[in-house]
Amino acid sequence: RTPGALLPVRLRTLSRHPERSIMIEQFLDGARVDAAVFALRPDYRALLIAADGIAPGPSDEASEARLTKAEAVAREALAHTPVDELPHIAAWRQAYRAFGAKPQRTRNSAEALIRRAEAGLPRINRLTDTYNAVSVRYQLPVGGEDLSRYSSSPRLIRATGEERFETVAGGEAVIEHPLVGEVVWADDAGVTCRRWNWRQSPRTALTDEATSVLFILDALDPLTDDVLQAAADDLIAALTPLHVAQRWLRA
Repeated sequence: RTPGALLPVRLRTLSRHPERSIMIEQFLDGARVDAAVFALRPDYRALLIAADGIAPGPSDEASEARLTKAEAVAREALAHTPVDELPHIAAWRQAYRAFGAKPQRTRNSAEALIRRAEAGLPRINRLTDTYNAVSVRYQLPVGGEDLSRYSSSPRLIRATGEERFETVAGGEAVIEHPLVGEVVWADDAGVTCRRWNWRQSPRTALTDEATSVLFILDALDPLTDDVLQAAADDLIAALTPLHVAQRWLRA
């Protein structure tokens, strides 16, 4: 493989209505992980889920029940093991150090949520609550984004430092740039998530009105493929989209 080459992976389509799922199939067809990322962590796997026709809305009884269950699972795990010693969390902390990030300051999304579980996870909206619950329950980073706000298929790259990251600071919209070598998710308009799975751009963030969603489930060893797929199945079952497709990205 050529260093920096983009590696395609075959699409798994789950829609029962192929004629109405062309858009999400084409979207996932262009998803890529840069070879430089796999060089950093050959054990990395991502499971992408593109879902359309999801019923949006604010937090409800079902999402509340999922968060409550996830909080209980996290409290049980933390009763025996510090969060930074949970095997998959420890693997992500090591991955962050590999590209120059300090995991004590910039925690992966799963660790950040698990640390909040004892005091109570945030209640945001139905979609966000649901994927946060899956993240905590399975102890893996899960991102949820508004698929309709993407300008192209997603790609995971090591940044040049010139990419645009639209965010908010002090209540004002600002443009930041990732550090050289930082692992970021991006589309043609810029970075959608910094430091692999740390901070999402408001540009693609989910709202109460979102009906087309991209979920990204991130895994490193020792998390198994079976657990990763179980988390994806749990997420899909909770949201019952009209059309859904999955794609595995791996070395």
